[in-house]
Amino acid sequence: MSDKISANKYAVPALERAHAVLLELSEHRGGMRLTDLSRRLGVNKSSMFCLLKTMESLGWVEKSSDDVYTLGSALAAFGSSFFRGQALIDRFYRTAVETRDRLGETIQLARLEGADVFYLAKLEAPFPVQIASEPGMRFPAHATGLGKALLATLADDEVRKRLSDPLPRLTPATIGTVTELLDELADVRRQGVAFDREEAVIGFRCAAAPVFGPDGRAVAAVSVSMPRHHWEQKRDAAVREIRALARRLSVNANV
Repeated sequence: MSDKISANKYAVPALERAHAVLLELSEHRGGMRLTDLSRRLGVNKSSMFCLLKTMESLGWVEKSSDDVYTLGSALAAFGSSFFRGQALIDRFYRTAVETRDRLGETIQLARLEGADVFYLAKLEAPFPVQIASEPGMRFPAHATGLGKALLATLADDEVRKRLSDPLPRLTPATIGTVTELLDELADVRRQGVAFDREEAVIGFRCAAAPVFGPDGRAVAAVSVSMPRHHWEQKRDAAVREIRALARRLSVNANV
C-alpha cells in the first residue's frame, strides 16, 4: 500500500486509501471481499472494515448479501454529472452526428491521461457489431488511434516518460516497443492522422485526429472505427471526415 499513497505532505491518507479501493473494484467487476481488498492494498482488516463501512454509507460502494463489495450508485451520479458538464462533449454530440451518418461508422471522443486514453463520448454506428469501448473506459494509448493521435502532439521525451518497454500487447498487431511507437508517431505528425490497425481489438480498424484548444495544445482526439471488411472501401473517406471533424471541434475546444 505504501507505494500507492502519495508523497504529497498535504495528502489525506484516508482519501487516498478510498481512492485505491475504488480503483481495485473498478478492475474487478465481479466485486471483492474485505479480506481480498485488505491483502491487495496492504491495509489491516480493522481499518479496511471502517473504511468500507464509511464508503458504503456514502454510496461509494455496495455490499451484497454474500459480503462482496462493488462500486456504488453514487459514483454513477458523479460520472453522469462529469459528462454533462463537458462543453466539448456536448459539442461533439451535436457536431459528430453528420460525420457518423455520412460514414455509417462509430465516432468516438477521448482525451489522454498518462499512458491511457480516457473515453469521453461515443456515437454508435447503425449496425449490430459494436466496439467494446464506452465513455468512462480506459485503453492503453499506444494501442489505439486516439492515443497515438494525442501522443504525437507530445515531444518524444515526454512520450518516453509516460511509456516504458515492453508495451502491453492487446492483440498480435499491437506495437510492442517505445522505439517502434516513436517511429509511427513521426508518421502521424506528418500525416495529421493516426491509425489503429487491429491493435486494440481484432477485426476493427480506425483513423483518429487530435482536437486542439485555444492555446494550441491538444485537448482530445476523435476517431472513426469500423470492421475490417469496411476499411478498404471507406479508408479515404474516413481520413477526410475525421480530419474535418477534428478541425470543427478545435474551435475554442475546452475540456
